Amino acid sequence: MTYRETRRAFHAPLQAHATSRACRGRRSIRLVPRRTQRGVGLIEVMVSVLILSIAFLGIAALQATSLAANNSAMARSMATIASYSILDAMRADLSNATSGNYNTSSPIKASACSATAGTLAAVQTNHWCALLGSTLGAADTTTGAISCTANGDCTVTISFVDVRPGVNKSTQQTVVTRAML
Repeated sequence: MTYRETRRAFHAPLQAHATSRACRGRRSIRLVPRRTQRGVGLIEVMVSVLILSIAFLGIAALQATSLAANNSAMARSMATIASYSILDAMRADLSNATSGNYNTSSPIKASACSATAGTLAAVQTNHWCALLGSTLGAADTTTGAISCTANGDCTVTISFVDVRPGVNKSTQQTVVTRAML
């Protein structure tokens, strides 16, 4: 068998077709018969769509986790800002702060801020309670406590519920700020 005969015998079952009008003179030869290629392109597309959909679900889950972490960090930042706010108010009213007028015997609930006005300490504490309620949620679980000594060593404790569990799977978060006035 000659080279030409071998080549014709090999390529006889394969389909040859022109790829476009511009290539009419040239012919491209498929190496695999057309009848075995049916449906392969569709399966490849379906597998690609499956892989992409799984990737998009992973990205959506990552976005949701990121959003929850950002909200949790914002709540802790707001608690820190609220503690600095009352500490600055006590620095402005140093005599009442060192005499214990800002001290709370029990934690102040953001859902039940007292409307008592009279002394500057009572007004500042009421504003601070309203700030806690507006930034961390006006709930019974959002509380604030102040404890100052006579030499101006103050501790501000703020507790609130966070939707993202923290240490020991607890949703109750506590921010403690200690400062000298």
